[in-house]
Amino acid sequence: MRKFDTKVQHLKYKVLREVAREAWDDTLLDNLLEIPKKIIPGNTPTMRCCVYKERAILSDRVKIAMGGNKDNPNIIEVIETACDECPMGGYEVTNSCRGCLAHRCEDVCKKGAISFDHHHVAHIDKSKCVDCGACAKVCPFTAIINRKRPCQNACKIKAITMNENKAAAINNDKCIACGACVYQCPFGAIMDKSYILDCIDIIKKSENNTKYKVYALVAPSISSQFTYAKLGQVISGMKELGFFTVVEAALGADMVAYAESKELAEKGFLTSSCCPAFVDYVHKAFPDLVPFISHNLSPMATIAKYIKEHEENVKIVFIGPCTAKKMEVQKEEVKPYVDSCITFEELQALFDSKDLDITALDEDILDNASYFGRIFARSGGVSDAVRQGLKEHGIEDFEFKALPCDGIEACKMALLKKSKNVLDANFIEGMACVGGCIGGAGCLTHGEKNKAEVDKYGHEAFEKTISDAISVLK
Repeated sequence: MRKFDTKVQHLKYKVLREVAREAWDDTLLDNLLEIPKKIIPGNTPTMRCCVYKERAILSDRVKIAMGGNKDNPNIIEVIETACDECPMGGYEVTNSCRGCLAHRCEDVCKKGAISFDHHHVAHIDKSKCVDCGACAKVCPFTAIINRKRPCQNACKIKAITMNENKAAAINNDKCIACGACVYQCPFGAIMDKSYILDCIDIIKKSENNTKYKVYALVAPSISSQFTYAKLGQVISGMKELGFFTVVEAALGADMVAYAESKELAEKGFLTSSCCPAFVDYVHKAFPDLVPFISHNLSPMATIAKYIKEHEENVKIVFIGPCTAKKMEVQKEEVKPYVDSCITFEELQALFDSKDLDITALDEDILDNASYFGRIFARSGGVSDAVRQGLKEHGIEDFEFKALPCDGIEACKMALLKKSKNVLDANFIEGMACVGGCIGGAGCLTHGEKNKAEVDKYGHEAFEKTISDAISVLK
């Protein structure tokens, strides 16, 4: 069974696996130049014009797998050497142009960018065109189309432009690190920085210090990943890697839902705080709405904070589907509680870097959270959990009107309506990724079936209410 959706993901994984393999053996710096050759042996190119360019790009991938550019605060980076196959994009005239006599496209263009050849077929002068789209709107044959690069299409907040070398450029002032461009780039030219080396270092140090324990804090969306194995085997695999124990971030989701529902009833309006990309988007695009963001930390940070406050000599590594979490763990209010963050892609690389066949392992148990904490992983889950929280608080006189926002475009629309005081809702559930966390860029697999897996996992929870799940924390 395939472990990944795309070949781009598989290539990224192979780089991570080899970097991790060398790191476990303390030979990374000695064998750094050999990693590209291991991935592409021989002299036959497999993806690019020549094997030397392929290896040059792989060397850049290795750098990002080792933490990337330290001077760039964003965890999303562009590999310029790999970003050279896409057309520049913009408005183009297709072969649907019939050479009509009306020439509406020419009349409406204020920059004089439209001209015609001897067949009366229109052409656009890119040096004059400002991509206003007026010509496309008036063409009766819809012969003028707007071609965008996949990364630009994926980025719904317009944080991606092209630099002077015609490579993608990311505006850090707009970027929310959601990773949509990472997943959609067909050449893998945009990647999220990896902190897999930090994770390995934390585990290795714990092996030399028996008083020092490493907790794996896993996102509830893990239930829809690693489809080739059983979830209990994945948990066993993490312990084989050196994690002392595995805790569900869904327990933190139960804690957040319980607190957030009460906060909502007290304030009358709230937006969720669980998705770091959504929270970042509110700060960057709708700063006037920042006071409405729930004061609660995310589920990850909430349960990590509880563990750190009740256990001594603990390090916590968050494992999930989200590239934006890598930005969240660097925030001052989160940094003391979460020591490192990796994705499911990187966890798979860790398993294979140790030649660990998790399908051969016995099943361990993961049962910390309720159904409601676990369904935070999919769109609508937070709203359902907050509704349950209101019920368990006995708050019956509050009319709960939730608006689950499935993807950043839906979030933008809801926030825009709220900013104009025309929103018919008192709770915005903001999820930057389509589908929720199960659509995160760091997932192994994406798709509608993942939602069903999350709900199934939720129903398997031993604790059936939020109150029951968090009662063990009191």
